[in-house]
Amino acid sequence: MEQRLFWIGLGMGIYAWVTRYSLHGDHVENKRFVSLWHALFCAFAGFAAILMVSISLEQRSGQPITTGLLGTRQFLVSLLGGIVFGLWGLWSSYRNGTTRESRENYLREDLEWSETVFSAVLLAAFMMYFLIQAFKIPSGSMRSTLLEGDHLFVNKFIYGVRIPWTSKKFWKLRPIRREDVVVFRFPSESPQEVHCGSPQYGKDFIKRVVGLPGDVVQVRNGMVLLNEKPLNEERYTQYLDPGRLSIPPLRLALQEYQTLWETRKLTMRLGETMRDQFGPVKIPENHYFVMGDNRDRSCDSRFWGPVPESYVKGMAWLIYWPPARMRTVQ
Repeated sequence: MEQRLFWIGLGMGIYAWVTRYSLHGDHVENKRFVSLWHALFCAFAGFAAILMVSISLEQRSGQPITTGLLGTRQFLVSLLGGIVFGLWGLWSSYRNGTTRESRENYLREDLEWSETVFSAVLLAAFMMYFLIQAFKIPSGSMRSTLLEGDHLFVNKFIYGVRIPWTSKKFWKLRPIRREDVVVFRFPSESPQEVHCGSPQYGKDFIKRVVGLPGDVVQVRNGMVLLNEKPLNEERYTQYLDPGRLSIPPLRLALQEYQTLWETRKLTMRLGETMRDQFGPVKIPENHYFVMGDNRDRSCDSRFWGPVPESYVKGMAWLIYWPPARMRTVQ
């Protein structure tokens, strides 16, 4: 989202600069130029507005979101909206721009709006990319720490400021720690991969860090063993099912088990039994093992492998809505 906002803001900035130049020249005398230039503003504004609405609706519907700048459907729908708004702007300005004063008013209004959008959108993109981002809890996998519909802020700079369009970070306030609740992009680059019943490519997840790089993680009868010792998680975990799933009659060598898990293919062999009987696996360097607090209702690292550090966006910080649940996330 923040990358799209950046390019929208940059486009509005370029439009504002050219418009300001046009106001000091003879372009205002040209009715056709003013009409086309106003139509361009309406088309770009319509394209951006439809794009933001399209992304919001796709996120709410649970569809896989592209991690690139634009998906095909997003582009086509937004382009159609931009064409409609552009044609309306062309018709309106050509019909009403009969005098120099009216044409100049069109350009001045476009300039004011484009400068406002440029400033606001770039500031929002900067905040979302480097500092703080809003996030809505989409499922019950983190109950009762986080409930469906909770709105929270994600601290994006605590693990380091990301250099745009790279996976590198600098100025880390502290490393990722065990028990941190983190927001991350699902660790897959293939839209065709299906995990936990549907494609997860491009979606943001929120889970708790259980294993750090180099740790050996197992799950036995639902209990997490970290480096062969039981992990005390009573403070935040819950188990809803009275029974535990048993280990299937399938033997895998440790290295084969590890490889299948790291490549997100282990679930094809073992299925739902990994919920209660999992591992042992060793967490690779610069990767993390994450789990939902609602252990019997969580699609997490047991089923789709470790999370690379470069995919972690930030740490869950503060629930701000609903007001009755306003508190820091622990």
